[in-house]
Amino acid sequence: MLKHVTNFYRDEEGATAIEYGLIAALVSVAAIGALTAMGNSLNAMFTAVSTALDTAVAAPPAPAP
Repeated sequence: MLKHVTNFYRDEEGATAIEYGLIAALVSVAAIGALTAMGNSLNAMFTAVSTALDTAVAAPPAPAP
């Protein structure tokens, strides 16, 4: 029985899986933060383009020379 307890205590296989899990969680948090920031920037850009197009469509056509 002591041999089983000693082997269990020395076994480090689970530690590697936990480390990979922590790395995956950190990458996920960084990706969510970056995509959120990029999403706000893209939203502002598309809003500006949409406003410019709406203004161009609402303007009267230029007279022909």
